[in-house]
Amino acid sequence: MDVASPAVDLQAVRVVRGGRVLVDDVDWVVRRSERWALLGPNGSGKTTLLKVAGMQLLPTGGRVSVLGERYGATDARALRRRIAYVSQSLLRGLHPAITAHDAVVTGRTGALEPYWHAYGEDDHARADSLLASAGLADAAGRPLGLLSEGERQQVLISRALMGEPELLLFDEPAAGLDLGARERLVQRLSELAADPATPPMVLVTHHVEEIPPGTSHAALLRTGRFVASGPSAEVLTSTAVSACFGVPVVVTCVEGRFSARVEV
Repeated sequence: MDVASPAVDLQAVRVVRGGRVLVDDVDWVVRRSERWALLGPNGSGKTTLLKVAGMQLLPTGGRVSVLGERYGATDARALRRRIAYVSQSLLRGLHPAITAHDAVVTGRTGALEPYWHAYGEDDHARADSLLASAGLADAAGRPLGLLSEGERQQVLISRALMGEPELLLFDEPAAGLDLGARERLVQRLSELAADPATPPMVLVTHHVEEIPPGTSHAALLRTGRFVASGPSAEVLTSTAVSACFGVPVVVTCVEGRFSARVEV
């Protein structure tokens, strides 16, 4: 691995599916120490761009390099094992009867069932430690199907960390969460962002309120193109966010936490 290279380097990336342009001529670089938020309305191309960065989707055009490896010149399956992609689709792939502990420990190998691989005492101890960090020590033995939405999201984050990834990608992790669960999620993501040992992070969201403190950079997408991209404080302005969502809003930031309201 070339640690001097960017974690993600996309040049003139274009994605067309079914005759529809989902991402159009996007240049985007995520460096090793950075924490990013991708923000935009529904259909703006956020998840599509995240899938390209996670080696989950081959673009129609452009150049993609992730963790120093060029898409098309490397084994994408092997590279995907170095990337944690946290999404609702992963949760749907896990059996609801699997325990929280087993869901986390299988993250070391990327398996969906614990009996596919053998795990040692160190693996089980690390899984328990990650659940404890999420405030779920008492839920380790409970089935996923009996956990709340917020608890399941915390399990998915713990599972992602279990694999010791080199890149963390989060696709709308706060979707469907109530206020308390959202705030607990934002707090954990903020703790990860503040930890120098955490790999580069990218978060996709619709709402500035879901962006954790410590997010160093942001990009605003509209109709598959970047409206703005760069340091969070320079990008997440009232003018730029209003242009991105097509509605006049006032964006404020207090102690690293952004919020937006319609301008009256």
